Amino acid sequence: MIKSLKLSTVAFAIAAGAALVSGSAVQANPVKIDYQQPAQEIIDIVDAASSPGGSLSPDGDLLLITNYPALPDITDVSAEQLKLAGRRINPANYTVSQARYISALELVDVANGNKLEIKGLPTDLKALGASWSPNGDYIAVAQQTPASVELWLIDVAKAEAKLWSTTALNAVWGPRLEWRHDSSGLYSYTVADDLVKPAMRTVPSGPVITESAGRTAPGRTYQDLLSNKQDEALFDYYFTSQIAFFGIDGDEQEIGPQAIYSGVSTSPDDSYLLVSEIKRPYSYAVPYYRFPETTMVWTTTGENVYTVVEQPLADNLPIAFDAVVQGRRSVSWRNDADATLVWAEATDLGDPAVDADIRDQVFQQAAPFSAEPQKLVDLSKRFGRMLAADARHVLIWERWWADRDEKLWLVDATGERAPELVWERSWEDRYNDPGQPFTVQKDGRDLLYLNDGKILLTGTGASAEGDRPFIDRFDLNSKESERLWRSQAPYFERPRGLIDANDLTFLTQREGVNDPTDFFVRDLDDNELTALTETPHPMPHTMGISRELITYTREDGLAMSAELYLPAGYDKAEDGPLPTIVWAYPREYKSSAAAAQISGSPYEFVRISYWAPQYLATQGYAVLDSATMPIVGEGDARPNDSFIEQLVMNGKAAIKAGTDLGVTDPERVALGGHSYGAFMTANMLAHSDLFKAGIARSGAYNRSLTPFGFQREERTVWDDTDLYIGMSPFFHADKINEPLLMIHGANDNNSGTFPMQSERLYQAIKGLGGTSRLVMLPHESHGYRARESVLHMLWEQTRWLDLYLKDQK
Repeated sequence: MIKSLKLSTVAFAIAAGAALVSGSAVQANPVKIDYQQPAQEIIDIVDAASSPGGSLSPDGDLLLITNYPALPDITDVSAEQLKLAGRRINPANYTVSQARYISALELVDVANGNKLEIKGLPTDLKALGASWSPNGDYIAVAQQTPASVELWLIDVAKAEAKLWSTTALNAVWGPRLEWRHDSSGLYSYTVADDLVKPAMRTVPSGPVITESAGRTAPGRTYQDLLSNKQDEALFDYYFTSQIAFFGIDGDEQEIGPQAIYSGVSTSPDDSYLLVSEIKRPYSYAVPYYRFPETTMVWTTTGENVYTVVEQPLADNLPIAFDAVVQGRRSVSWRNDADATLVWAEATDLGDPAVDADIRDQVFQQAAPFSAEPQKLVDLSKRFGRMLAADARHVLIWERWWADRDEKLWLVDATGERAPELVWERSWEDRYNDPGQPFTVQKDGRDLLYLNDGKILLTGTGASAEGDRPFIDRFDLNSKESERLWRSQAPYFERPRGLIDANDLTFLTQREGVNDPTDFFVRDLDDNELTALTETPHPMPHTMGISRELITYTREDGLAMSAELYLPAGYDKAEDGPLPTIVWAYPREYKSSAAAAQISGSPYEFVRISYWAPQYLATQGYAVLDSATMPIVGEGDARPNDSFIEQLVMNGKAAIKAGTDLGVTDPERVALGGHSYGAFMTANMLAHSDLFKAGIARSGAYNRSLTPFGFQREERTVWDDTDLYIGMSPFFHADKINEPLLMIHGANDNNSGTFPMQSERLYQAIKGLGGTSRLVMLPHESHGYRARESVLHMLWEQTRWLDLYLKDQK
């Protein structure tokens, strides 16, 4: 029997209080209230320990366990923040704003599972990153403090940590820890000296002027762009850094001049550095990654010996997903060679609309970079990535968005053999995904594992019975695959790394319905499994909640699925149908076959989520989470051509599935989603009467505000105005006659989901006499991080559903 659970209305005040509704759209009727808390069983879900991460040492002997703290409080999230050229940074310590950090580190001996405590770590560990040296003797740690980012070093043999350098790192791109392959030290960015911080002007020196003169420059709706000369000066000040080398012996060397560096990597033989530098002119229309960028090869002392490419400002790219810049791009070192550059170049002007049989070409050029580049392969699609075992065995991937096609080529970098097609497939087809190859380390280099022409692959193993990860041996000559291992019920087990290729031992993570994720050693030769960690259940009070993967079909025959969560102690015969929340996110497909494929596993650990609506099972609700919302456009049709029609079919199917199982009361079903799921929710309420209420978080509702494309739509508002209006719930707000709760981060950084999107839809519904509530969470971005914000979000959602579902019985 389900116990009746009521919301706790305990409130706690935050320093200055918080107005939940803000903005010009709602000033006429503001509702001010302090942060609220939901019921204790929901709070316990929020505060449950996060799952630990892990990183295998290069030789496979040790596992570095990384633990993460609970959610930060609103004080941390409210810290000063600068928004510059598409990045958000903390100016106090030159880091990414609101960075997630590691709060604990420990080592585990892979041979016996013994834990090794690391002595000497900072008392208040807030590591932004931890990186193994190629020889496995050391671990570099970027430690965040309120005023700087420090470089620490762990001596693995001694299991001891020490402060490596007092020089402050510049981590505005995240921590850059680029080890030399000989493990003698690493390269990183440091805070530039002697720069004058720009004065924060309050009186403008003149207007901000931009001009267009007939040059086509479409752009999607970006956030946090530079907007004036003051922003440009701040970008220069905080993003300018010094490349420095930190030797294991304590030696520190500055390399090259101070500049805005966006990349540094050492050649496999450590003779050269590949360095990328952002240059002016900046743009107020596109983010930093479209700014002019020069890529160079330096000596290890900072001498520029070769300019690879000088890429101009890229503010005029087509909005199509396979559009790329002209000239050399994706420049990197060939991973198996001493010092050989590889890159791709478009032959179709970088424009998918140009008809071309060959779209990309891949080139290589060896040190000393004086000879003409050598073409490796012609590609009919866009270059994806490259991974080599040796010069005779180089794998190159290509793919194309429009038809979802992927090709893998085996290329001989010596030029003695013509490229061979390894496979061609739809990357949308999860059931037939051959997987990704394992790598091994040799002489500090990450190489494709290859033995007698065979590689090892691992993948999710998607199937009609759910995901069953696998390990295969694949013959590059015969193109045939041999299954070595597959995850078996009642567990869900995923390979995470190759420990020993000869003994076929792998690091895996395994979990069960009631067993949290832990690290294991899987020995395929001996068929043995050895546990390395033992994680306690983080939320034992939820163990009675049931989860089931259900399948059903919509009216046109398309197969669909969802995860059904039911309250602990629920008895269908005694308790009857329940109020139900359906939570979803629409996804576009080019084929019905791909759209019908099942994802997830029935054997995954039942960790009740607070971000998804699973927590509502503690409050007496049935939950249909991850309900598939496929939008299919086969052949020449595009998915969005019938977005609304397919959306309504999806909603009908989900409600019918719960009703047919006898667990859902069809008269008490709500729909919810985040981001594009919020867009879905508002559209569903506008175009059907299937659901009794909706929850829409951080959404976009007026597509005329994203005129150069949105989500996976490549047409502009001028290409198809009716499409944009038809898919915009703002223009159909008069038909939203069910209660809609909207929640939005007041500092949203996601493309297109400006806070104004929610404010304007709320204003429209209010002005038309509808029922809606708008909650603006102070200092929060597209996702919500502060514990206070998350708890209040859960209070709002549960209160809304109690009011419009439970109380309607």
